[in-house]
Amino acid sequence: MYVIRLPDGRLRVPRSVLADSAEGSGRIIAQAYVEIGPDDPDYDRLLGQSLTEEELEEKRRRWRDEDADLLRRFEEWKAGVEGDGPSGAEG
Repeated sequence: MYVIRLPDGRLRVPRSVLADSAEGSGRIIAQAYVEIGPDDPDYDRLLGQSLTEEELEEKRRRWRDEDADLLRRFEEWKAGVEGDGPSGAEG
């Protein structure tokens, strides 16, 4: 999760919460975003690592493109391995 810099200058910051379940049968982990403004003590520190929504979308697009390339190379490798002969599964 990333710190997102909103157009109005506020930051959308990821927060995690760990709580006991109501039934007492385990724990609940929740992740969400909260918005903070310049008056928050962590604002200046988080501002330096923040991304705009557009920058985050560009980062996600690059990941998808790189994932597609990685999948293509894996499929080529797998086809080469399968074409080299018996896989050892046959007796």
